Amino acid sequence: MKHIYLDNSATTLVNKKVVKAMKRYWSKDFANPSSIHKMGVAAKYAVQLARKTIADFLHAHNREIIFTSGGTEANNLAIFGTVNNLIKSNKKVHLITTEIEHSSILESFKELESKGCKISYLGVDEKGLVNSKDLREMIKPETALISIGYVNSEIGVIQPIKEIAKEIRHKKKELGRERFDPPYFHTDASQATEYLNMNTEELGADMITIDAQKIYGPKGVGALFVKDGIEISPIIFGGGQEDGKRSGTENVPLIVGFAKTIEILSKIKEKESFRLERFRDELFDQVKKFIPQAIINGDLKTRVPNNINISIPGKDGEMLVLRLDELGIVCSSSSACESGSGESYVVRKIAEKSGLSKKEVDDMAKSTLRFSLGRHTKGRDLAYLLKCLVKLCK
Repeated sequence: MKHIYLDNSATTLVNKKVVKAMKRYWSKDFANPSSIHKMGVAAKYAVQLARKTIADFLHAHNREIIFTSGGTEANNLAIFGTVNNLIKSNKKVHLITTEIEHSSILESFKELESKGCKISYLGVDEKGLVNSKDLREMIKPETALISIGYVNSEIGVIQPIKEIAKEIRHKKKELGRERFDPPYFHTDASQATEYLNMNTEELGADMITIDAQKIYGPKGVGALFVKDGIEISPIIFGGGQEDGKRSGTENVPLIVGFAKTIEILSKIKEKESFRLERFRDELFDQVKKFIPQAIINGDLKTRVPNNINISIPGKDGEMLVLRLDELGIVCSSSSACESGSGESYVVRKIAEKSGLSKKEVDDMAKSTLRFSLGRHTKGRDLAYLLKCLVKLCK
């Protein structure tokens, strides 16, 4: 049976051109890029070229790109890299994030909380959106870092990153802080890179996470943009690669593949976003028509074009995922990093803001389905999905 893959928010199929671009660096120019011989120099040049490709895409400088093993490590580097020095100097540390962040953010903050840091969680409304002015009121003199994801991995809502950055700048002025003083603003843009504006000069964030596996690149490689003037400490120690910020031999094939997928993305981004937006809206309309009890999770319009997240009260989300899998449809009930929990904590948070009873909130959180469309999604795929979903919900 051929499967219809609708779980692109979890990971994506590696583009064939990306695989081809990486091949040379597995078998020919495979040397350590820190070596001074010709093969090492060739590998180093490939990394430099890849760094430039990604920097240009982000409207950044080459030196502002730090390669990591993926989005989780990039998020950890932004958070612990900011906070570690402050903890060592016994300074009070306050951090801000939201209630619906990816687990790599929330678990990092919990770890820092256990070490004495104070954490504030910014709430979201019933559509999953934060209020940037509410954030401004939470910032204290000891606030070191604010981490708010560009796009939520489960419900696909887009946070107002530019407005958030603006409010943080205004608060800094009130506190008498210089431009490169804390609090710093980090955003995980892993789910945004494929579809949204990634111009770092316009977004205004100090640090931005991107992840190759979310954009048809290889697993195991990501990057953290760190704006010039922002000081962070390494969390991995060794040979001092990546300008001393991330030790370890650079994974040349994956880095080259990362750059190739960025190159491909740059050419198709606008057209693909428009195509998937039409599919998304049409499927939402059809679901509401044929499964009227279904509830759309997250703001309908302020969301990435590939995300369809619904709750079907009375149904078990994970069971529906398994039943759909038997019918050849691959989807999820929550973030892949939270699979097995039995419910979506993101949907629970937004449901709690909707004035529902505890039973209704529990039902929404446990009956969630996420369909994340991709470059290979066709109209006939969604027609088949709807047919199967209607049958399973009777």
